[in-house]
Amino acid sequence: MAQKTFSYEACGQILIIHLPREFDHHNCRNLKYETDLLLAENYINKIVFDFSRTQFMDSSGIGILLNRYKQMKANGGKTTLYGVNNQVSRVLTVGGITRIMEHFDTRDEAVAG
Repeated sequence: MAQKTFSYEACGQILIIHLPREFDHHNCRNLKYETDLLLAENYINKIVFDFSRTQFMDSSGIGILLNRYKQMKANGGKTTLYGVNNQVSRVLTVGGITRIMEHFDTRDEAVAG
């Protein structure tokens, strides 16, 4: 049985994406496909990425984050993230994500931010 790697939560027009322990090229295709469907079917003006379970991330994850950031920005929306550990934070910094997306410590801050 395939393990579900992502879970999604809708809070009004906000989509919260709970990322898996490993956010890499093996599961990025699924995230892109699933969020494409969710964004097409719902009026979402903000995406919040939950990194609280994520221990590893590679450049494929950076690509997905940039793609969703550009998509939200083009539609007047916003993208934030929270729960990042030190190792993932380094990847986000090197990939330039911390310069374009607000990052928070908690879910409540990320949703409100």
